Amino acid sequence: MPTRPQPTFAPAPTRRIALGMMAALAAWSLAAPAARADSWPAKPIRWVVAYPAGGGSDFLARQLAPQLGKQLGQTLVIDNRPGAAGQIGTDNAAKSAPDGYTLLSGDNGVMVFNSALFRKLPYAVSDFVPVGFMARFPLVLSVNAQSGISSAAQWLDLVKKNPGKFSYASPGIGSPHHLAMELIKERSGSFIVHVPYRGTAFATQDMLAGVVPMGVLDTAAALPHFRSGKLKPLAVLSARRVAALPDVPTFAELGIKDVELSAWQGLFVPKGTPEPIIQRLGSELQKALAVPEVKARLEDFGLEVAPSDGAALARHIQRETEFWHALIKSRHITAE
Repeated sequence: MPTRPQPTFAPAPTRRIALGMMAALAAWSLAAPAARADSWPAKPIRWVVAYPAGGGSDFLARQLAPQLGKQLGQTLVIDNRPGAAGQIGTDNAAKSAPDGYTLLSGDNGVMVFNSALFRKLPYAVSDFVPVGFMARFPLVLSVNAQSGISSAAQWLDLVKKNPGKFSYASPGIGSPHHLAMELIKERSGSFIVHVPYRGTAFATQDMLAGVVPMGVLDTAAALPHFRSGKLKPLAVLSARRVAALPDVPTFAELGIKDVELSAWQGLFVPKGTPEPIIQRLGSELQKALAVPEVKARLEDFGLEVAPSDGAALARHIQRETEFWHALIKSRHITAE
């Protein structure tokens, strides 16, 4: 009987060749992210702002984008995606490719407060890597100039003697402005009725009209009205007096301690973005914030420029999360 032909095979690679192939593959996999980072950016970068055009967050991004783009050699395109207390834009950024071509302006709303105010979020804070701190929007206890309230001491005496008689405006439930007033109320032992609006512009409009006599506003929104005399600043929620309002006292000066809060802004990228890109972006961000013309425009708008690296921003988020989650829980505040 004829013998069945046996299939023939090419000789197996030697151990040396196999090891060489494995080493080459490993080297390629390690070098690939670096190569991508070296060529970044090769196209325009999208900068997501989770709030409407014309607001403070939008202003900050639009002032920084041209300078940062000039340094990086690419255009930065602002993409406003407002809604749901910043959730829509933040979720969009979280689900974007982690390739260095999507940035997010993140604030204490989306990075700190929302996870305590909502039972379920479409994104997680851990979906992002902090690049660096950008600026603070100082907050100011403010009243309508025709309210008859001329000082923070007079204001405090009135609200403590008349619990529930006064109301205050805020840009919305869970906003830094809302939580700032809740902190003031807790520290001062007062009760003021909350009137939430759909954004800073609407809250400010009704304060100007005298519909609601008081509220906490950020300097970006309030400075023009302080300068015109239509609104009056009473006290700032900062550790020190604010440069734009040197004659306005802090709450500590009024004898009310631990009343500090600002509406801050940081820059973030989706988790998984190559580390060399994050490092370069952080370095260029700090350079852009130090450009005299850029810094002057931001400060004139009422911002406090406060550049830092991603590690410092991460620590700040952790500290704020511990403090504000406890306050939100103790005061039974919910956005649902």
